[in-house]
Amino acid sequence: MKRRALLSVFDKDGILELASYLNGAGWEILSTGGTSKYLQDNNIPVSDVSSVTGFPECLDGRVKTLHPAIHAGLLARRDEKSHMETLHELNLSTIDLVCVNLYPFFEKVQAGLTLEQTVEFIDIGGPTMLRSASKNYRDVIVLTDPVDYAEAINGLKAGNVPPEFKKRLAGKVFNLTSAYDAAVSRYLLEEEYPEYWPLSLKKCQSLRYGENGHQSAALYLHTDRPGVLGSMEQLHGKELGYNNIRDLDLAWKAACAFGLAADGTLPMGEEEVRRLIPSAAANGKVCCVAVKHNTPCGIALGNTLLEAYMKTYACDPVSIFGGIVACTAKVDKATAEKLGELFLEIVAAPDFEPEALEVLKQKKNLRILKLAKAPVESHEYIAVDGGLLVQQCDRTFLDKWEVVTKTAPAAEDIKDMLFGMRAVTFVKSNAIMVVKDEAATGIGGGQVNRIWPAVQSLERSAAALKTAGKDTTIRILASDAFFPFPDVVEAAAAAGIKSIIQPGGSQNDKLSIEACDKHGIAMVFTGTRHFKH
Repeated sequence: MKRRALLSVFDKDGILELASYLNGAGWEILSTGGTSKYLQDNNIPVSDVSSVTGFPECLDGRVKTLHPAIHAGLLARRDEKSHMETLHELNLSTIDLVCVNLYPFFEKVQAGLTLEQTVEFIDIGGPTMLRSASKNYRDVIVLTDPVDYAEAINGLKAGNVPPEFKKRLAGKVFNLTSAYDAAVSRYLLEEEYPEYWPLSLKKCQSLRYGENGHQSAALYLHTDRPGVLGSMEQLHGKELGYNNIRDLDLAWKAACAFGLAADGTLPMGEEEVRRLIPSAAANGKVCCVAVKHNTPCGIALGNTLLEAYMKTYACDPVSIFGGIVACTAKVDKATAEKLGELFLEIVAAPDFEPEALEVLKQKKNLRILKLAKAPVESHEYIAVDGGLLVQQCDRTFLDKWEVVTKTAPAAEDIKDMLFGMRAVTFVKSNAIMVVKDEAATGIGGGQVNRIWPAVQSLERSAAALKTAGKDTTIRILASDAFFPFPDVVEAAAAAGIKSIIQPGGSQNDKLSIEACDKHGIAMVFTGTRHFKH
């Protein structure tokens, strides 16, 4: 019996070579639409699918292969006598190879088309044929990826396509169609937490190793929206590793929390600030962040990028070594020269001046990354054993601006208080940050109580300011969550802090308020906790 192959591909890469081999080996080739025309234009004989189904293509191509003559030929088990007798009775033949790839829904859903236009790129016949062929993979070779064509041809030439290869091809089909269906589901479904969480991710690259050298790792990116990493351009340096990517993600999110002029992104919670305290609206300054081990070791605003970077560096000149720096403005030569004075893993920014690139590229392994957009994800995920935790990204900045002490913050302190609250949300809880002139001067976080990071941040602030030869007077302390005891206020008072910003909400808030009143400290409650575990 003459073997038959059904070829229907949107991506024509490699299909001519596959069809040429099949034709030369005596296979009958069935095809549809554009694929059929492409093969005929290249002098490869093709039978139209309608010659098998006896039914014309209709509904603007929506119905071509959805027919028993096709799916019976795919699903019939060759070792099942009753199946083969049924095919004979119905005058149908088997189909022994299917090569199909799908309408480009992944690409089109990112293109900003209308709903009606996008729906037209939802493939129905392709996935249906692939699933039928994959269920019967012992008898049918099913191809979706051009990288597999050569191995399939070699197996056919040898007269033995290995069963394990057929099984792997079938697995690739369901891997693809599950991601395809997830992307369609996510596009059409308007529920924040649907019954089944749809994820459609494609491997972007294998990584050298994971968090540690003995752990394997890979980077997967969403198929249906690019995100920051999907649109990133690497201009120089080694490939990114697992830890690099995690640190880059945090650094860029922290920087963009203060606005990204490149795409018009406003600072985190700016609408709330303008409503509650209009006089403290964002000033359009540049942000620079340094991250080490997935927590900020410096963050600052400046009128220029150089100013912002120098303030960031001054916060912790030791920890920044080997870290990641993210900036919200184009890197100029002067800033690049300062960046080049120490070892960094990554410098990320919306753009780089040519002279700045020349300076930075002198560092052979430094990864230079161009990021043109702010983070857009609405949810974040944490893997747990047996499942996935899903939550909204932390985008609510503050619910209120409530002065709870007898003393109100000085007008000149309010911008620093807001800066501190934005910045401290990116520090591991329990998190405390000391702020001076819209820059972190001391950061404490990742502790199991609140007094330890308070003491650490205050001590680090004093040391950093003294090392920099600056006035060691500090005024602002920000906390990501409430104070369960007055000990943080007492430590702040001893260090000279004049204003504290924190969410409030503890049963012991009264004790902290009383301690502030005793020391003449102003304290503001925001009503919004920012735990980061």
